[in-house]
Amino acid sequence: MTSVTSYEDLGSKSAVHLELENEDLLPATSASPLRGSPVPPKPGPFLPFTVVLTLIVLTLVFILARGKVADPDIWWHLHNAEHLVRNHSLPRHDMYSFTVAGHPWMNHEWLGELPFYFAWKALGISGIDALTVTLLSLIYLGVLYLAWKASRNFKAATIATICAVFLGKGSFGPRTILFGYLLLVCLLIVLQRFRETRRPAPLWLIPLMFGVWINTHGSWSLGMIVFSVIVAGGLFNLRWGWIESDLWTSQQKKQLLTVWGASIPFLFLNPYGWRLVFYPLDLAFRQKTNVEHIVEWASLNFHDGRGKFALLLLFVLLIGVLIRPRRWTVSEFALLLFAVYSGLTYVRFLCLMGILLTPVLARVLDFVPPYRPDFDTPVLNSAVALLMIVGTLHYWPTQSQLNNIVRDQYPARALTYVSAHRINGPLFNYYLWGGYINWQQPAVKIFIDSRADIFDYTGVFREYLDVVAIQNSDAILDKYRVRYVLLPHNEPLTYLLDHGARWTRVYSDDNAVLFEKKNSASGVAE
Repeated sequence: MTSVTSYEDLGSKSAVHLELENEDLLPATSASPLRGSPVPPKPGPFLPFTVVLTLIVLTLVFILARGKVADPDIWWHLHNAEHLVRNHSLPRHDMYSFTVAGHPWMNHEWLGELPFYFAWKALGISGIDALTVTLLSLIYLGVLYLAWKASRNFKAATIATICAVFLGKGSFGPRTILFGYLLLVCLLIVLQRFRETRRPAPLWLIPLMFGVWINTHGSWSLGMIVFSVIVAGGLFNLRWGWIESDLWTSQQKKQLLTVWGASIPFLFLNPYGWRLVFYPLDLAFRQKTNVEHIVEWASLNFHDGRGKFALLLLFVLLIGVLIRPRRWTVSEFALLLFAVYSGLTYVRFLCLMGILLTPVLARVLDFVPPYRPDFDTPVLNSAVALLMIVGTLHYWPTQSQLNNIVRDQYPARALTYVSAHRINGPLFNYYLWGGYINWQQPAVKIFIDSRADIFDYTGVFREYLDVVAIQNSDAILDKYRVRYVLLPHNEPLTYLLDHGARWTRVYSDDNAVLFEKKNSASGVAE
């Protein structure tokens, strides 16, 4: 979110700056050292408290992201990237399932998959974990910078950024959307620097960013909305109560409109052309089952902790605005509304809400006493910083710990059984396990995975939901000639199959049960 400083504020800051500079030119008084007297030695370098505050943010990011490597999408992302690296071509159709085999499919996140794949090739699951923590750290360092530029109070900026971290923790994990949020933060930083006309801003980066963004994740559309709001907010002279335009100069208008126009052609620099550009509309209007049933597309629930925390933040913002009213720019107010709508409507966008709200929240919290270098305690700062660094290194999960996390969430031992007994045939699987099953056992063709779009188009997603809800389950399983079923213990369908006459349990462990149809020819015994 851009930071707007009034001319009065700039004037006061300049006056204070000149006053401080002129103090060095004043003649010596009784309170100042006499000419010729020994000059006190300058203090040596030390660790300022701002570094400690920054490390607090990064440590919190690490704590909340620690060990979150088992996202269900990461497995087919790795599979897609492996196909691209080995064959030098993108998959154009489904290769993993038996329900939509050969159906046309567009891998709209192909560029965001490659870094995770190379991290996995280099360090295994630890590489994926390290890349995830790095991306999140860069995102919230950028958010902290934007909050500080907006408030000029590093303590207030730190508190606001910590709130953003808690809001966005639902998106923590090896997800390609992290690249989208990182690009969004970079976009906001470039535009913030451009608003400060005293410094040149690399606007030429913006079209390149959108060219990368569209190949990385569909969140480029959110970035285009934010960019458009910021540009449009300064084009026209509008005033409504305490909301008014912060007009761009004629030169700024020309530059911004040129960059905005140049960004559009860069969106078409992708392997799928116009289809990838219009994919966000496809998601919004065509993938109804996906949006209605995937948890992250649900509205925010104010009965759980996350919803109550978001509500508390909004309440703090409202009270701050009422107690300390100030001027809002059109773009600032529009982005505030966009952020709140996005976060409350879809929990998936709470991270976006945190990023856009943080500069505003930092300004509301500017009553927090600012950082004063003369009150710094170098020894204490160094000790606290060292403690956080050592603690992070000590608690950084090992490869073995991460593998155990994966095994606890996925049917790893069941797949070992499948491989050892050479079980082959159409497999009805738990939705969140599909990508993992095919990544570990490529020969096993699955019923569904978390690439929801292709299964939504063909109606398979709806049929999966009917089966697990025990609605016409036998007919759907017979339709696809399902031979095996792999589910968690706590599914209603698991109970039904376990107590029915058509299926037999051939394998079971702590988190998975494998059933085989009784009239199948293999006759595998438990």
